[in-house]
Amino acid sequence: MPILQYRCTFCNKTFEELVKNHADEVLCPECKRPAERVWCGTVYSATGKPQKRCSGRCEGCPGCK
Repeated sequence: MPILQYRCTFCNKTFEELVKNHADEVLCPECKRPAERVWCGTVYSATGKPQKRCSGRCEGCPGCK
């Protein structure tokens, strides 16, 4: 089960959530409205090692390091 980053589109709160499936709807812990996934940060492989290149979506991402 991955821990993913989310941002509420209503109150703009950012938070992390442990989810069973990356497609599950996640509600904001503050206002209980649907949040959107934040697609940035380090991407890891199944072995736990950082990937050499990004394999995620780039919208809203500050860029790869």
